[in-house]
Amino acid sequence: MAAAAPIMHPVAARRILRLALGTSLCLLVSQILNWPLSFIAPVLTLMILALPLPAPGLKKGLVLIIALLAPVTLGLGLVPLLQHARWVGVMLVALALFYSFYFTARGGSQVLGSFMTIGLTLVVTIGSVNGDLLILLIKALALNTAFGVIFVWVAHALLPDISVPGQAVARKPPDPVKPVLTEARRRALRSLLVVLPLTLVFLFVSGSPSYTVVMIKVASMGQEASTEQSRAMGRSLFASTFWGGLAAVIGWHLLSAWPSLLFYTLLVALAGLLFGRRIFNGIAVHPDFSKWSYAYLTMIVLLAPAVLDSSFSSDAGSAFWWRLFLFGVIAVYGTVTVAVFDAFWPSRKQDADGH
Repeated sequence: MAAAAPIMHPVAARRILRLALGTSLCLLVSQILNWPLSFIAPVLTLMILALPLPAPGLKKGLVLIIALLAPVTLGLGLVPLLQHARWVGVMLVALALFYSFYFTARGGSQVLGSFMTIGLTLVVTIGSVNGDLLILLIKALALNTAFGVIFVWVAHALLPDISVPGQAVARKPPDPVKPVLTEARRRALRSLLVVLPLTLVFLFVSGSPSYTVVMIKVASMGQEASTEQSRAMGRSLFASTFWGGLAAVIGWHLLSAWPSLLFYTLLVALAGLLFGRRIFNGIAVHPDFSKWSYAYLTMIVLLAPAVLDSSFSSDAGSAFWWRLFLFGVIAVYGTVTVAVFDAFWPSRKQDADGH
C-alpha cells in the first residue's frame, strides 16, 4: 500500500495563503492606482509576510516606514557630496551600508535591515543624479511603505493566526542565536563587497534612476548574504535569481498572450502559493526559506515594472529582457564574490566542521 502524502501543517498552510493573498491584493490595488514606483508596495508586503511573524502593530508599522525613509531622507545631505565630492559621499554610504548589514548579521530584524539597505541604495541611484528626484522618491516610498504595511494588516485580518489544539503554536519565532562579533563583522563585510561595487557602477551610470528596480535586487542580495554563513549561500544567491527570473519569464509570456489585470493578479497569487510551500514548514520556516522568499521577490520586481511600462509593447518587452539580463549578471557577480570571499575568509564554524 502506497504511503499517504504528508499533510501540510495548518499553521504553514495559513501563512502560505496569507502570503499569496496579501501580496497579490497589494499588487492589484497598486496597479489600479498606479502611483509612482507602485511595484514597491507589494514587494514590501511580501518581505513582511514571508516571515513567521504576527501582524505588526501600529508602532512597529511606523518603525518600518521610518527604517525605509530615514536613509533616503538623511541622504538629502549627501546629495551635494555625491554630486561634487563623490568619493566622500561614497565612503559615507559604504559605512551606512556596512551598518545595515551588521545590524542584520548581529540578529537584528531582517525586514528592518532590508528596508534600510533599500533606502541607502536608492539614495545613490536617485540622489546622485538629481536632488529634486530624491524628494519625489521620498514621497513615493512613504506612500508605498504605508500601503505595504496596510496590506499586511489586511492579510492578517482576512487570514488570522490559528492555534492548533494540543500543540502550542508560537506567534513569534524563537530568537536566533546571535553570532559572535567577529562572525557578524565577517558577514557584514561580505555583504558590503557584494553590494558596494554594484552600487558604484550605477552611481557612475548616466540616468541611473531607471535602474531603481535593479538596485532593489542588489539590496536584497546583500541582505541575503548577511543572514547566512554556509558556503552554499553563494549558490543560493544565484538560485533565487534563477527561479524568480524563470517565474517572471513564464508570467511575462502568459500575460503577453492574455493581458488581463485579473489574470496578472492570479498569477502572482499562484506564485505565492508555489514559493510559499518552500518558505514555510510547520510552525516555522524551511532551512532555505530565504532563497525562495527572495525568488518570489525577484519575480515581482522583474514583472511588475515591465507590466507598468506599457501594454506589452516591444519597448516594454525590451526593458523586461534587459532587466532580466542585468539580474543575471549581478547574480553571477554575487555568487562569485561570495565564493571567493568564503575561500579566503571562511567562518570559524566552517573550519570546525571541515566543510
